[in-house]
Amino acid sequence: MTAPHSDDKMADAKMADAEMADTPPQKGAKQRIVFMGSPAFAIPTLDHLVKTHEVCAVYSQPAKKSGRGMKTTPVPVAAYADAAGLPVFTPEHLKSAEIEAQLASHDADLFVVVAYGLLLPATILAIPRFGCLNGHASLLPRWRGAAPIQRAIQAGDSETGISAMIMETGLDTGPVVGVRQTAISKHDNAASLHDRLADLTAACLGAVIDGAPDSLASPTPQADDGIIYAAKISSAEAMIDWQQPANVLDCHIRAFAPYPGAWCFAPKGRLRILEASPMAMPATQTTATHQNVAPQNALAGSFLGKTDDGAMIIACGQDALKITKVQPAGKTSMTASDFLNGTALAIGAFLHPETSPETK
Repeated sequence: MTAPHSDDKMADAKMADAEMADTPPQKGAKQRIVFMGSPAFAIPTLDHLVKTHEVCAVYSQPAKKSGRGMKTTPVPVAAYADAAGLPVFTPEHLKSAEIEAQLASHDADLFVVVAYGLLLPATILAIPRFGCLNGHASLLPRWRGAAPIQRAIQAGDSETGISAMIMETGLDTGPVVGVRQTAISKHDNAASLHDRLADLTAACLGAVIDGAPDSLASPTPQADDGIIYAAKISSAEAMIDWQQPANVLDCHIRAFAPYPGAWCFAPKGRLRILEASPMAMPATQTTATHQNVAPQNALAGSFLGKTDDGAMIIACGQDALKITKVQPAGKTSMTASDFLNGTALAIGAFLHPETSPETK
């Protein structure tokens, strides 16, 4: 028998390669992924995908100026990807033929998007074989938009979660292919819930991608009712309105902790309230030092003294808040007890002097 010619071997190999290229990836196969994300929230998902699939490129927002020196610093996902040796791209926008051609050149099965911060035009959504998959930090259609974590806490929701959806041109309107839920405890703030949801995003998207393309075949359309938008947060809206009930302010404070921080005015400027909990209005007491005088008819926003463990008591529109951690302007965070040791705050003093009864 005559041995095959070397040219024949090469031709057979090329034909086999071409057949493999035309064969769609099977369930359980490694997917070729372009990852798009920017903040630290997206890193657990990227880390998971790097270990389980083929991440061929990472797109992130451009470096930003930050800190006292306003140094230009890569956003967290870009920094992680660079350290991992992944190709990193940081376009200002995605609205150009050049960017579309670049994205198409990666020959990806999926674009996976987690808190990227840039809108994907319809032409880009159509590029990957299996579409674009987004991990959104809410149980859609509740809390579509920019700040689902903060808004869920602020509203007093008892649970939230992660929705994996196939992206459309609308804002978080796509059909859902995976969900993970988690309870919101009375001790959760935006930071603790952020970290838990970041890990859930990695688990949720990881499971969907591991099962692709079958896991993407029968998405569930979002319900037409229950749609609520999570508007971007601002420092101005984080100001505390002491006329609100204590349980409402508890949610408000936890929603904005640690950033931008719920705040009010104190004798030495803005005071960020980082940790607090509702409590019943203390009973009226009269002592020699007047440290615990707390009249039942105290005006909202007034200082009522300290608890036995040194926490501040502030009257609210209903009940009171026990404040345990604060951050004065220009200083680091500290216990309320340490703050009171360095600030002469008299019983009845208001934490919003610009609107206190004495200045009206």
